[in-house]
This record gives sequence, C-alpha cells and structure tokens, in this order.
Amino acid sequence: MSNSTGKRISRRNFIKVSAATGAAGPYFVFSSDPTLSSEKTLRIAKWSHFVPGYDAWFERTATEWGTQNHTRVIVDEIPVEEIRARAGAEIKEGKGHDIFIFPWPPAEYHQHVIDHAEIYQMVAPKYGAIQQLAHRSTFNLDSQKYFAFADFWAPSPLLYFEDDWAKIGMPLGPVHYGSLYGGGQKLRDQFGIPCGLAFSPTLEGNVTLHTMLYAFRAWILDAKGEVLFNQNGFAVQALKYIQMLYRATGTPEQISWGPEGNVGAMLSRKISCTINGISLLRVAEKQNPGLASDIMLQPPLIGRNGMGVTALPHITNCSAVWSFAQNQEGAKMFLADQADHARTSYEKSLGFNFPIYPKTVPDIVVRLSQDPKAKPPYKYIKLKDALHWTPNLGVPGFATPAYMEIFNSSVVPNMVASVLKGEKSAEDAAVAGAAEMQKIVAKWKHIT
Repeated sequence: MSNSTGKRISRRNFIKVSAATGAAGPYFVFSSDPTLSSEKTLRIAKWSHFVPGYDAWFERTATEWGTQNHTRVIVDEIPVEEIRARAGAEIKEGKGHDIFIFPWPPAEYHQHVIDHAEIYQMVAPKYGAIQQLAHRSTFNLDSQKYFAFADFWAPSPLLYFEDDWAKIGMPLGPVHYGSLYGGGQKLRDQFGIPCGLAFSPTLEGNVTLHTMLYAFRAWILDAKGEVLFNQNGFAVQALKYIQMLYRATGTPEQISWGPEGNVGAMLSRKISCTINGISLLRVAEKQNPGLASDIMLQPPLIGRNGMGVTALPHITNCSAVWSFAQNQEGAKMFLADQADHARTSYEKSLGFNFPIYPKTVPDIVVRLSQDPKAKPPYKYIKLKDALHWTPNLGVPGFATPAYMEIFNSSVVPNMVASVLKGEKSAEDAAVAGAAEMQKIVAKWKHIT
C-alpha cells in the first residue's frame, strides 16, 4: 500500500468546500526510519461488510500499510447492529480504538472526535474537492468542524424479480409508488407473492422508511434542523400509504425482520421486490446464479407531492478518529491513504462501494455496463446516475446529531409499526412521532 500521504497539510479555511483543491500549508514529515521511532499500534473498528471477501481484503491492506509505516494494525469487525452500542461504550470509557468506522454519519459523537478537515485536505490535491454527499454527511454546522471522513457510499435501488412482475404485465417492475401498490396487490392476490420492503427497526428498515417519508415530502427536519414532520399533511399521507401498501401487498414478517431479513426473503424467493444495496445481488450471483439472473434492479421509485426519483444511501462509510485515540497521527495518515485504494475498494466490494471521489474510479459507467458477473452484463447500468438521486441522511439539511439519533433510535420504524399493528391511527402516530422527534431536537440544542 502506498504511503502517498506521508506529508500532512495544515488546515486553512477548509470550511469552504470549493477551496479544498487549493489548500496548502507547511509540511510535517513522518519518519519511516525504524531506528528513529519504535513500532506504534493503530486499532481500527469497522462494521462488517455485506459483500463476502471485502473485509479480508481490507485487513490485508491495513496490514500492508502498517508494515510500510512501522505500525502494528489491529482490525476488529463489528456487526452493523452492534456498532452504535460499541461506539457508545468506548466513549463512556474514554478509550478503545483509534479509528471507528460507521455505516452511517456518526454525528451523535461529534464532541468526541477530532476535526477531520485535515484528512479531507490531505486528499484534495490528488482527487479534488469534497463531494456534497460527504460534506453534508460529515460536517457539523454549529462547530464548523468535520466529525468524520467519508470515503465511499452505497446507493439504494429497487430490486425485483423480473419474471414475477412479468406475470402481471410489468416486466420492468414498478416505477412509482402507485404502480408498486397496484402491481404488488395483483401479485399477492393472484399469485400469493408479497412485496418485501423492510419496515422493521433495522438498517434496511430505517433506510427504506426514511426514503419513503422523504419521497412523500414528509420530511423529518427542515434545513435549519427544526422538526418539520407533521407540520403539513404529507406525514399522515405517507403513513396512510404505507398502511395501505402493507395491507394490500405485504407480509407480517416485514415489521419483524432482523438484520438483512429482506435479503434472506429475496434469496429464498418469498417476496417479489425490496429496497436494498446491491450486496443482495452479489450474494445471489455467488450462491445461486440462476436466481440472480431473475433479479433486476432499477432506480428508486418516483416520489409524490413533487418529489422525483430519490432514495437515501444504503451505506455512508464514515471513519471517525476519537479525540482520545492513542495514535491520532497514524489514524489520519491511514484514512488519507485509503483514497489511493478507492478503485480496488470498488472492485473488492464487487461494485458496492461507490467512491466519494469520482476521479478514483473514472470509468465507473463502463464498469457498470460491462459487469462480468451480471446476467445480462449491463444490468448495473441503472446505477450510473445514482449520485444524482441519492441525497444525504438528514436531507434537506445536514446529517445532524438530532437527525442521526432519530434515525439510529428507530423512531420512524417504531412509529410505522404502531400504525401497521393497529395500535394507532396514522394521524395519532404522526403526532406522537413528531413529539418524540421534538424531544430529541430539544435535547441536542441543550447539549450543543
């Protein structure tokens, strides 16, 4: 692994994203002579990747980086569902890993991390200014600091069985929420095949439901971070649609699935469609190529109330260096060097890891149109405009601590479940959900 960022650029007004590529400053040289410094240790915690084989590559790359930089690198993989609890425990103890890698923006921990602007600035001369998705996912407007470094993300397309939807005359699958409802109802009524959008309090359920609310313009917070949910009729409209969709097309398991429950349901052909990252397809291509050939993907469904094609990211890979990290300098160097391996990261993840810096994989459209494992090989070309239809978590604002607590504490899945189980009406659930969101926002105003 190349140590291209052995030189560190100081932070100068990096808040203005457009100025990133022009940043410059004094240089500090890190010695590579083992006789001048003893071996250090760099501890990394990361979420377990969904594509088999990627984690093994990451560990090998980290070890190679350590050899070149006279550092012992230790990588610990943590299941996604345990990430938040493990991070909170390290903060409480004030010790743990040097780098903690999250599958979403770790805005809740902004007071316990370094300013990552320097890392973005180290990468900028090579690969350009920070992308908007990364900026809005890792920048804290109040402190004017970056609480994490984002290097890749994963889009959330709609995946569906082409042969199932062809049975009702829709071989191209649903294209908007109206056809999802109408076509899904026919599939379940005529063939007993339910739709399978995840509604449970999991990563998949959170991304799906937050996407649906946003697509109905039932936004959680506004651009200033104030609660917008249920300030108009969009929230109730969205909840009523989800209730109708569940009753007409769904299956009871949707609200009780564990992590990747929708993936398992697709791979066992129990459902006709779902929203997920392409890791679902990659697993199918490895385990059952015949099944994989029947699964197609398309951009997200067209929204309502003036919303177009849109879906929140399935993953936003964000690395945070704790303020109590024992090897902060090594951590910053390691993360900056990761940008040099974005192309290989994309390949080893089988196209799951979309690069934050487009220059690192300039031929991504060609790769999407000529995939060696896909049948047909142009299957993944539907993702070529993914960045245009993928806003950040927290949209229309930034990924704030309040929004991410709402996301990670499953306020939305729990609210939706109360409607689907018949415990609350859509109107009452919207009121209760908005009140819970307001408590979280008020708490963070006090903390900040």
